[in-house]
Amino acid sequence: MTEVSYGVWDGVVYDSRDGTSSRRDSELPPLANFDVFDEHNRIRAFFGDRGFFIFDESVSLLDALWRQMVEAADQSCGKCTPCRMGTVLVRDALDALRRGERSRLGLADIEMLAEQMTATSMCGLGQTCARALLAALRSFREVIEAELARGPQPEQHGMAYMTAPCIEACPSRINVPRYIDYIRDGKPEHSLGVILQKYPMAATCGRVCVRFCEMACRRKFVDEAVGIKTLKRYVADQQSGPNALTFGRELISQPLGADMRVAVVGAGPAGVSCAYHLLLHGYHVDILEAMSEPGGMAAIGIPAYRLPKHVLHAETDIITELGGRFLFDRALGKDFSIDDLFARGYRAVFLAIGCQQGISLGVRDEDPTMPGYKSGIGFLLEVHDHVAKLRTIALHGEVIVVGGGNVAMDCARSALRMGAEKVHVVYRRTREDMPADSEEVEAAIAEGIVFHFLTNPVRVVSEDGRIVGVEVATMQQTAPDGQGRRNVAAVPGTERIMGCTTLIAAIGQQVRKGSLTTEDGIKFDRWNCVAVDTVDLSTSRPGVFAGGDCASGPSTLIHAMANGLKASRSIDDWIRLGHIAFQPRTRMRELLNDNRMLADDAVEVPVKPQYRVHHPELDPSVRKQMFEEVEQTISPEQAYREAKRCMRCYRTYSVITENAIANISNGA
Repeated sequence: MTEVSYGVWDGVVYDSRDGTSSRRDSELPPLANFDVFDEHNRIRAFFGDRGFFIFDESVSLLDALWRQMVEAADQSCGKCTPCRMGTVLVRDALDALRRGERSRLGLADIEMLAEQMTATSMCGLGQTCARALLAALRSFREVIEAELARGPQPEQHGMAYMTAPCIEACPSRINVPRYIDYIRDGKPEHSLGVILQKYPMAATCGRVCVRFCEMACRRKFVDEAVGIKTLKRYVADQQSGPNALTFGRELISQPLGADMRVAVVGAGPAGVSCAYHLLLHGYHVDILEAMSEPGGMAAIGIPAYRLPKHVLHAETDIITELGGRFLFDRALGKDFSIDDLFARGYRAVFLAIGCQQGISLGVRDEDPTMPGYKSGIGFLLEVHDHVAKLRTIALHGEVIVVGGGNVAMDCARSALRMGAEKVHVVYRRTREDMPADSEEVEAAIAEGIVFHFLTNPVRVVSEDGRIVGVEVATMQQTAPDGQGRRNVAAVPGTERIMGCTTLIAAIGQQVRKGSLTTEDGIKFDRWNCVAVDTVDLSTSRPGVFAGGDCASGPSTLIHAMANGLKASRSIDDWIRLGHIAFQPRTRMRELLNDNRMLADDAVEVPVKPQYRVHHPELDPSVRKQMFEEVEQTISPEQAYREAKRCMRCYRTYSVITENAIANISNGA
């Protein structure tokens, strides 16, 4: 554990400068992973929205606090006087004092301004940026006065990092408050530009994202979380097509030499995202795809009533517009191998082959080849082909879907649209345990789908070689284990038969067998996923990287696109440098996450309650008969109103280090 010399955190004062173990108020909190910032570069101090820690007594508080306020002043939106003026006045005063010059503002004036900013600013940045300063002035004023007496302070190394709970919750770390600010300012095209810096599929994500950002939104402490996903869709739908392409081209770097070629295997969200960012870096990229269209699971696994295919294809078209190539009907393990790709001159390979093979239920008398039995992913592929008019598929009678994730919800809602008389969802745990998006569950219930919670299949029932039902048992929750998690166990004597004509097993997917062989030199983990280094997504074979579902197991679209971005950076480093470069901003996130630094606290400054805007939707009685898109885009007036609900919960963090931080200009 890193030893703290002195500091204040959450109002608790720590002081061990006399060399003893005494503390003013309590024992020091455990601080994990705080020894060095980058290689052989000791962390000397840390400052945040809840206080500060000094690990080296020789650190200049004045200089460190000035650095913290420089970031706050640079990031202030300027819409309220306390933050707009206060951050600049305090920054300049601290700057003069640290350089040993006279300042119009003394320590008492600085403290007063810091108090006013904290109490009256309109957003989270102004309300929290001066907390460390106030803590230092109130608890360790003598340290600052001693520095003033010594004169100019020495220059210190370090970096500042601004973030927010919604940013940290997003796998792609998109600057959510910033793109909402642009909506509020009437600049949706600038808002789209913020999104395109992280991923190309804004309209797609605005429809199917599972909203980790909204789960972290602090507005929920007032009324409801800001409709971040709703606003993303609004921006994407307003600025799609040529406007999106214009912004993409503005981001592109100078094209590299003809030999700077990268192969991306798989045209799903991870592959498209990786190719997009590599193209922006100037690489020549080919995407090899086993299907005849791009999109991967977004194309075949998300029904048209959630994601119209013209929306998806309009966004994947940016790859060809930026100079990339799609090579369709090329399956890894069948039409080419990894060795073939390197033999063709590709400098690196990114595997984004997904998990497109279903997992069996593992119950008695189960036969995946039996008529009436379908895997979740197999059924959604049939639905895709039906909607695309490639073949005609129709259901009849009652359908049972086993599973509790989004794939299960898509299967159930699609089955209803394919002609099923009644659809049942069987899930072994409670509704609260379901991994599916709660909005998807609500939509399924509204459409008349019947849920059977704490119910588990134990046997497949068939007659004359065709499924006619499923034997299920009632489950009950067990006592919590050491981590507080409750498992489930079957209740003896509760077995019963549920009749059906179709059984859809939607409990998970895996990498398609045969895609990779031992000759490829790619290792798998114990979950039968491609084994990768979580830091850079490299595999066991040099020059080959992997991401998305094939590396993590079935996950979300936003996770896949985040993997694509990470892989593109790693591939760029691998080709240009021969190693993976240090990412300072990623290291700051590690400090925050490992020590739970980002507070999930209640809102202190009064905020007027105003409930969120919701998507207009087709009526359930109408929509369950068709594959037309259920949710509609909100109006500009609604978007403005929703954007105003954002409280801009920015937080500023900074470190002081012994030496200059490697790759400090990297914006990763």
